[in-house]
Amino acid sequence: MTELKDKKCVPCSEGAPTLEPEEVKNFLKDLEEGWEVKDDNRFIEKTYKFKNFKEALDFTNKIGAIAEEEGHHPDIFLSWGKVVVNLWTHKINGLHENDFIMASKIDNI
Repeated sequence: MTELKDKKCVPCSEGAPTLEPEEVKNFLKDLEEGWEVKDDNRFIEKTYKFKNFKEALDFTNKIGAIAEEEGHHPDIFLSWGKVVVNLWTHKINGLHENDFIMASKIDNI
């Protein structure tokens, strides 16, 4: 089976179904610890900690490069020594496999 980090995000069409709660649980098992499901399965979130602002900014820029490559863009909140990442598929206002692919790629930075 292909690991999430090795998959590519594929565009989904508006109105595509969001993942069922059981599917979300299964995808979470394939991610590193720290990802949490928020807002009744609407998005996933993880906080990354760093020694200083520069390290957090460097990490944020690496996320941005992957997001551009994948065509799937997370919400990123940068502060001193901390980066919070929120992932969901805006087009369907919920979770899609692409969100877990991006999460895995971010974890592998």
